[in-house]
Amino acid sequence: MFINRCRSTTITALRFTQGLVVNRQLRKMGNSESRSYSPNQQCSSSKNDSHGIISRTDSQVEYVEAIVCQSTDLKENEMKVFDIAEHGKVLLVKQKGEFSAVGPKCTHYGAPLNTGALGDGRVRCPWHGACFNLKTGDIEDFPGFDSLPCHQVTVTDKGEVKVRAKLADLKSNKRVKEIGIASPCDSTAVVVVGGGPSGATCVETLRSEGFKGRITLVCKEKYLPYDRVKVSKIGTATDIEKLQARNQQYYEEANIEVLKGVEATKVNTEERMVELSDGSKLTYSALYLATGSKPRVPIIPGIELSNIFTVRNFDDAMNILNQLGSDKEKDVVVLGLSFIGLEVASSCVSKAKSMTVIGKDTAPLGQIFGTDIGKSLQTLFENNNVKFHFKTTVVKCNGENGVLKSVELENGEILPADMLVLGIGTTYYTDFIKDSGINLLPNGAVIVNDKLETNIKNVYAGGDIAHAPVFANNNDQMSIGHIGLSQYHGLVAAKNILKRETPLHTVPYFWTMLFGKSIRYAGCGRPVSSLIEGNVAELKFVIFFFDKSDKVISVASCMRDPVVSQFAELLHQGKSIYKKDLESDSFAWTTTIN
Repeated sequence: MFINRCRSTTITALRFTQGLVVNRQLRKMGNSESRSYSPNQQCSSSKNDSHGIISRTDSQVEYVEAIVCQSTDLKENEMKVFDIAEHGKVLLVKQKGEFSAVGPKCTHYGAPLNTGALGDGRVRCPWHGACFNLKTGDIEDFPGFDSLPCHQVTVTDKGEVKVRAKLADLKSNKRVKEIGIASPCDSTAVVVVGGGPSGATCVETLRSEGFKGRITLVCKEKYLPYDRVKVSKIGTATDIEKLQARNQQYYEEANIEVLKGVEATKVNTEERMVELSDGSKLTYSALYLATGSKPRVPIIPGIELSNIFTVRNFDDAMNILNQLGSDKEKDVVVLGLSFIGLEVASSCVSKAKSMTVIGKDTAPLGQIFGTDIGKSLQTLFENNNVKFHFKTTVVKCNGENGVLKSVELENGEILPADMLVLGIGTTYYTDFIKDSGINLLPNGAVIVNDKLETNIKNVYAGGDIAHAPVFANNNDQMSIGHIGLSQYHGLVAAKNILKRETPLHTVPYFWTMLFGKSIRYAGCGRPVSSLIEGNVAELKFVIFFFDKSDKVISVASCMRDPVVSQFAELLHQGKSIYKKDLESDSFAWTTTIN
């Protein structure tokens, strides 16, 4: 009998006694019980293997093993969730004649992965597009920070499929990758500027992939890296600790130095040095810039009044909520018909006296989805007490004693406004590198190659600020601001800093939730036409966007999961579909991704 093991940094010796798999040795490193050793390759089982359920504690790690199904219960390229007695659930996948068992829920927000998109050797979350390797459980695309636990699978001569799992993994449904050990003898140093999702992913990847030198993460905010997705969606106040990706202990154990409440003010690429706002200086062997974007503020009279807010970080969200209060006394105006503005309006309207959204377009998200879908979204918002003013903007803010009282529109109308929330786009936090020799576009975006390296050797940039090749857009360079892509950039940058030669393979994926309606979008490019399948009035549809050759360049949906994740996986595999491929069956292509 043989066992193939999934990649793991935990070293385990196994012996077999009357069908029991007994763990004889576990390497101790950090909190080993919280990290998974999870062999996950199908192997044949001997005739003497036990049946039923076995629970056992080996070297302080408790396992359970159970027969979950027959091998014939799954068809090729099928995913099903099975119970391991009362201990928990696993996702079992059959592909290329082999079985894999991993955690059943996405580690980001808990989406059921059996309803996601099964690709070639990986599964993609139906909600937000995160991807997990079926053999290792490792997260390969984002959002999220944790990998899936993966479990050992055996098939007996009778065709019984047995899964062996750690009880702790079944309860947590997530796995933190084992962190390597820093070496005091290693003089190399990586400085990561930016404490957002991209920077956080980069430092984690560096250490988990074996970098032994010094790692410093420079955070402008006074917090550890946290989930920025919820900033524009927070309807109630929360503690920052609940949003943080990792706690202080994690970074200390990983020997990652996190500098909070400080920002980079200058980069000297000749001396390989970063100057900080507190007067200190950091030398580097490699530098990763992931400073993100800052909200755009219109230059209009009265913009300096109090109670005018931008939405970018945790403090912004808390300031808005604290000012809004819970007495429904405030007239709130939101400037901007984009995702940010609409998310703020939908999450805060229940606390406001009135909520009004203003923008230049003729419908919410009309520039992305078109007028018909935009009008249906307008109806959804109006049914939830949100008002709109289209084809106009705010030209003046009026106040008393330095406090906002009203806003004047371009058409001359004046609206009462106790609060104004700005959601009209962003610019880049790159002023500090304008004299560094790093090539920038006029708008401040950093030009990088397919390894995220700038024109300066060993200086990398990623996330919002990177003007980088996009695989789904014929590798044309684009600047895209979104958390999933930012985290992916952090992963790729780390591997290239380690000289792993990892080119970008980017497939943009966006989403939002508005009054319970989930909207997803994958792909990129400027469409010249579109095709809608479904009911627009009920906001249950799929829309295909075409370029001038009738190639589908992006797909969006509302309440029609997992089609957008399936299309994202199709793009990842380098495949294409055209309008003619949708004529007889608009979704026949979904069978080609696995």
